[in-house]
Amino acid sequence: MKFKMTPLEKKWVWYDVGNSAFTLLVSTLLPIFFNTIAESNGVSDTDYLAWWAYATSISTAIVAVLGPTLGTLSDLRGARKKIFSASILVGALGCAVLGFVQHWIWFLVLFVLAKSAYQLSLVVYDSMLCDVTEKERMDEVSSRGYAWGYIGSCIPFLLTIVVYVLYEMLGLIPLMAAMVLVFLIVAVWWIACSVPLWKSYRQDHFVEPGGHPVKTGLKNLGGVFRELWHKKQILFFLLAFFFFIDGVYTIIDMAIAYGTSLGLDTVSLVIALLVTQVVAFPSAILLGMLSRKVKPQNLIITCIVAYFFITVYAVFLDQEYEFWILAVCVGLFQGTIQAMSRSYYAKIIPREKAGEYFGVYDIFGKGAAFMGTLLVGGVTDIFDNQSIGVGALAVMFVIGLALFIVTVRCKPAAEVQAAPAEEALPAEGAAQEQTEKAE
Repeated sequence: MKFKMTPLEKKWVWYDVGNSAFTLLVSTLLPIFFNTIAESNGVSDTDYLAWWAYATSISTAIVAVLGPTLGTLSDLRGARKKIFSASILVGALGCAVLGFVQHWIWFLVLFVLAKSAYQLSLVVYDSMLCDVTEKERMDEVSSRGYAWGYIGSCIPFLLTIVVYVLYEMLGLIPLMAAMVLVFLIVAVWWIACSVPLWKSYRQDHFVEPGGHPVKTGLKNLGGVFRELWHKKQILFFLLAFFFFIDGVYTIIDMAIAYGTSLGLDTVSLVIALLVTQVVAFPSAILLGMLSRKVKPQNLIITCIVAYFFITVYAVFLDQEYEFWILAVCVGLFQGTIQAMSRSYYAKIIPREKAGEYFGVYDIFGKGAAFMGTLLVGGVTDIFDNQSIGVGALAVMFVIGLALFIVTVRCKPAAEVQAAPAEEALPAEGAAQEQTEKAE
């Protein structure tokens, strides 16, 4: 049976198309530009990779702290769209300004700002899934988001490649002009693709504010952490997610930087990452369709195992054709493991508190990326070997797989006795009442 998305689901997917352009930029041209700027300031290849890893780690650490609070605040009536809009504007503006910076330290500072805002927008965006679609449609809608995000982001990416070729290969424009054009293209695309969702989104599930919004949000966040202790399925999923998504995000963030540090041709590396996007498009859609017949948890397990072998393979990578093989393999599973994780989580959490729970989800997700990039940077520094640093990620997939198997064996949160009554929050009852009315 053909799966047809509703107009609101399509607009939700469009934001994935917009923000994925920034993700692709961070994974490809941005580290190349930083490498060029760093070299001009006397920074070595090894130090360049380490500094890039540290900057990425700082960004994810910031989001790990702010994400849960903003996610919780986004659950309050009318707050989700405001926080979503602010995150997009700060991120896109930071992206645009990056093109005007030539000092490597300030370049990293602006990168941290733009990437942090981008990640915070995703906290709210992911929680919107509970408002834009129904539970039984979440797997495929989530998969379509990643799939169209991968292929759609290729449009601004190809434009930026043209600019890069004019600078790097033809020498027709200077570095400064190339950077300005590249970052402006991505920033404009990001904002433009967010407009349809911004205009049509309505927050159907929410918590009524009680008193000061920030105090209410922090109080509700504390309630979520208390609830997790009683909802083992959600708790073990988050622990598993922390470990297996670690490797996924780190590979996305570090792929081009790793290849560049090995001395591989930058143009070939960028094209290989474009191949990853193209492969990920049909793969995410097909595996999303497969979720109708195969349990989503089995698809997640398959992806974790595949990523373990991908990481092991990356340790021995030293030729361009091997990087191409790596890019194709990553593309086959990258979208699916992200999409299935997002929809699996969305189905096991309370919908009226999606922002709170996705804020916690972001702690375990982006927090994992912090540990992953920090692990790569630290091990690379200690052993002075990039391959050993990347290979250290393999253990994260092993731990993540073991914890996810425990998750699958846990009883669904709905079947588990709720937290003690004295721990329930006053706003929660109002949220449930509003949810019933909305439905």
